[in-house]
Amino acid sequence: MCGRYRLSRRKQLVEEYFDTVSDGPEWTPRYNIAPTQPVPVIRQSPKEPRRELSLMRWGLIPSWAKDSSIAAQMINARSETAATKPAFRDPLTSRRCLIPADGFYEWLRSGKAKQPYCFEVNDGELFAFAGLWDRWKDPSGQWIKSCSILTTTPNAVTSAVHDRTPVILDRADYDCGSIRE
Repeated sequence: MCGRYRLSRRKQLVEEYFDTVSDGPEWTPRYNIAPTQPVPVIRQSPKEPRRELSLMRWGLIPSWAKDSSIAAQMINARSETAATKPAFRDPLTSRRCLIPADGFYEWLRSGKAKQPYCFEVNDGELFAFAGLWDRWKDPSGQWIKSCSILTTTPNAVTSAVHDRTPVILDRADYDCGSIRE
């Protein structure tokens, strides 16, 4: 599971690293990004060879949801079952995204205490989680775009701390998501 992560780079550096154009507001680097907060998300344009950077709410709200309260339970999607879950099935097919980060946190339980661990890639370089996104219309008619991080079984590095880990993509696999409004 990924319940908190870090993106300590400025917007300009993220745009350069991921070769994006931006339609969203500025953000400040953050070291403790929590569920339901706005997070930078990168989507691939289906008609042009370009990536777009925007802000979305972390915690997927499926398009068919009655209200937004479901989002807190949808921060992660198990990659093994996403294709069979109603909330993630359509986004997995046509609304994939990259969620930039430079670290993520997992907690190791020891009795009643929890010890946080920060995991990085190559000494803190930027990377991307595999993500899914959707849009939902709230009761006032406003569209809310939201996202979820795909998770998988842990590797040797993270397995001692937690039984799940976010899917971290190789840079060669960044051109996988598409934008469908």
